[in-house]
Amino acid sequence: MTLFRSLTVFLTLLCLWAMPAHAVLKIELTDGVIEPLPFAAPTFLSEGGDPALAKQISDVVISDLQGSGLFRAIPEAAHISKITAFNSPVQYADWRAINAQALITGAVTVQGDRVTVKFRLFDVFTGAPLGEGLQFGGTRASYRRLAHKVADTVYSRITGESGYFDSRVVFVNETGPKNARQKRLAIMDYDGAGVQFLTDASSIVLAPRFSPTGDRVLYTSYETGFPQIYLLDVARAGKRALETQNGTMTFAPRFSPDGNTVVYSLSAGGNSDIYRMDLASGRATRLTTAPSIETAPSFSPDGNRIVFESDRSGSPQLYVMSANGGNAQRISFGKGRYGTPVWSPRGDLVAFTKQDSGRFHIGVMRNDGTEERLLTTSFLDEGPTWSPNGRVIMFTRETQGANGTASLYSVDVSGRNLKRVGTPSAASDPAWSPLLK
Repeated sequence: MTLFRSLTVFLTLLCLWAMPAHAVLKIELTDGVIEPLPFAAPTFLSEGGDPALAKQISDVVISDLQGSGLFRAIPEAAHISKITAFNSPVQYADWRAINAQALITGAVTVQGDRVTVKFRLFDVFTGAPLGEGLQFGGTRASYRRLAHKVADTVYSRITGESGYFDSRVVFVNETGPKNARQKRLAIMDYDGAGVQFLTDASSIVLAPRFSPTGDRVLYTSYETGFPQIYLLDVARAGKRALETQNGTMTFAPRFSPDGNTVVYSLSAGGNSDIYRMDLASGRATRLTTAPSIETAPSFSPDGNRIVFESDRSGSPQLYVMSANGGNAQRISFGKGRYGTPVWSPRGDLVAFTKQDSGRFHIGVMRNDGTEERLLTTSFLDEGPTWSPNGRVIMFTRETQGANGTASLYSVDVSGRNLKRVGTPSAASDPAWSPLLK
């Protein structure tokens, strides 16, 4: 643990948007210590329609950026300049005086149910725009998505990487006492807002996983009395079971990067192996044949390899094999037990759960097993899922004395910015969607 904490954080954000080349804002990450970039975002103007909605959109933009841990909003009470018109010249000296390095201005127009948000981004110290003429449109009901899109654009232009705010998370909502826990699939914005239920509480559900397009979810259900994988259409909430062999149990499913294939675990006769199924034909192919427990498979972003958990060495460890099966290479060699691996969307890292000396951790390692780092430690942390840009991990945490009540937490890949994700009740098994279209 001490060794992992002493490692220099590998994450660096050096490739930054430049429009023109001299107008560059830069976020420095040094040895895991980040000085958040101070920015000013005056309340967006209301150009007719609904000032309250303009304020709500502004607040979400600020919350998104601050919540990333990379930005710090300067309170509006400290602003010297006031934005009175969207196209007014920027008084850069006034924003420099309060140490704002970036300035975001915007305006909201409402016509009936139609909402348009336009915004501008400026590099205060160089006195140059980083984006003008930018706008998004939608409905009143989608105002949070509009705000997330604004924040994603700002994030991208300052860090040079894609954002993750306009995304959703599917998870297991839990209610009731520990000995009679009810579990339902639910979906929400990445920050816990807008929760909607996808299933009822008539049967236990586990381990939901988004498709690459975010329109379908795989999950495990005990609807028939034993674990079986179901495929659910998010928009219509229609579902179907994946056909498997009689007398078997199926669980831990994940989509391939193209969404056409599912990889999962199948248990029969006391042995658990990994299978792959073509969704169009329903044809299943067995990928492992070891007399041990193989589970929790996850595709690499290019679809060529699968990382999974196996106890073939005597304790649960992580292995990588071809997506077609065959010889597997062990990649975890640290002290303890490893499980629930999931490949980063960037392809460089594998996140995992680790149990060691009575404590649980969320960790990451290179996909060849090198540079292992533990990001969290707790009574029970498990089940990591990656943000669409591969910079944040969400997971399930259960604290000691919580009587089995689980919550969702997130942390960035440097181990910073650990925080709880608000949900209406206990929650577990999060899975992050891709960026929404």
